[in-house]
Amino acid sequence: MMIMDKAKTDKEKTTALLAIKQELLADHQTPLFAYRTANKYWPVIGEGSHEAKIMFIGEAPGKNEALSGRPFCGAAGKILDELLGSIGLSRAEVYVTNIVKDRPPENRDPEPAEIDYYAPYLDRQIEILQPKVIATLGRFSMSYLLNKYNLPAGSISNLHGQVLEIEAPFGPITLVPLYHPAAAIYNQHLKETLKQDFAVLSKFK
Repeated sequence: MMIMDKAKTDKEKTTALLAIKQELLADHQTPLFAYRTANKYWPVIGEGSHEAKIMFIGEAPGKNEALSGRPFCGAAGKILDELLGSIGLSRAEVYVTNIVKDRPPENRDPEPAEIDYYAPYLDRQIEILQPKVIATLGRFSMSYLLNKYNLPAGSISNLHGQVLEIEAPFGPITLVPLYHPAAAIYNQHLKETLKQDFAVLSKFK
């Protein structure tokens, strides 16, 4: 695994992220490759500023995302944009990705084997971008990072909006678990909770 011990230029980051995209496109061993090709979907790598202080990590692409190759471009993406706007940020100022890079069938939850397979791609993205803050969207990315950085496990209902500190090879990262924006589509109460939790991120802009 590539470990970066110093900040990289934007060009170097772009080259490294493009390499991940090309590898994933060519990786026929992914557990969701057959489903991807059968439906003419794209893997969803991520997008946003390569100089972003805040990196958002969701769970897995939905149908709209898999068709376009872009993260959070459906209904949940509209809520994410609204939440970003509530703290004075735009999508162009942050980086957005998912832990699982291909769409699971029928938008089901990612399976453990799928998370294990795609996680090294995410690890490389974190090492390339070296964010100051990681905001997890949903329980799957939260649980993965808590385990990766040896933090106590917990439920998202207890940990959402909390500020946690983790130590990466390139330096400290602030970890803020958040509910997934999709949870707020049919639950206005959760949308208000998300707005309150996003306010925590405003001091890291």
